[in-house]
Amino acid sequence: MTADGGSAQAEYNRLTWQCRRGMRELDELLNAFLATHFAALDAQGRRDFATLLEYPDAVLLELLMGRMAAADRDLAGLVRNIRNAAAT
Repeated sequence: MTADGGSAQAEYNRLTWQCRRGMRELDELLNAFLATHFAALDAQGRRDFATLLEYPDAVLLELLMGRMAAADRDLAGLVRNIRNAAAT
């Protein structure tokens, strides 16, 4: 595996671990999005996803359920993409 492939796999593994929240709704939404959309994310999208995972579970749930809007436009777009991915 190349250095880039190895670092991408390491990042994916780290994000997979961070998606394990202990709240079923969050686990399902985040892991499904990561599994199906990670490869298509650009570097900024991956950074945004990692930033989103730093939010406390309660805030993250409110964002992903649409009961709260992210102030950051990029994160709001990512949240919308996660919600749309779950709807399909």
